[in-house]
Amino acid sequence: MEIVLEALKTQEQLMSWKEAFEANNKKRSDDSYVKCLHENKQGIRVTLLAIADKKVAGICHLKYKSGYPYFNNLDIPEINALDVFPEYRRHGIATKLIEALEEIAKKKYKRIGIGVGLFKDYGIAQRMYYKRGYMPDGNGVVYHGKEVAAGEMVRVDDDLNLFFIKELVID
Repeated sequence: MEIVLEALKTQEQLMSWKEAFEANNKKRSDDSYVKCLHENKQGIRVTLLAIADKKVAGICHLKYKSGYPYFNNLDIPEINALDVFPEYRRHGIATKLIEALEEIAKKKYKRIGIGVGLFKDYGIAQRMYYKRGYMPDGNGVVYHGKEVAAGEMVRVDDDLNLFFIKELVID
């Protein structure tokens, strides 16, 4: 299977992405797609689409200004919202997306960050990030962007995360 990575630049690409998400029961507001394309054009985000068989097989973003306060305060860009559709998994697409975004980031940054959910659905991603050299940032569990204090009750869902940092090797 040939995988081609494309940077999001056009309305046509955006529509292909939206159609792929809808076909895979992924919900996003129209405004979020428009905002993403705008941020790509402004240079504050890089969105890569993985194309296989002329279809969007996966997507991932590099946010130069992270929504996670710790990364934002330390000027650490964040790999965000990695998603490879089930029928395309186990073909190295996630690895290609992450490698490409790391290469982009290391042109300007010494470190890169990533967050991951904590329940079983994220197990493969958790292991992949560890194998790629990502280490916990030391701030513990985060829910909706805020550190969870000892004894605090939070819901275990997609917004309960642990964040990791990787030191980038500059060529």
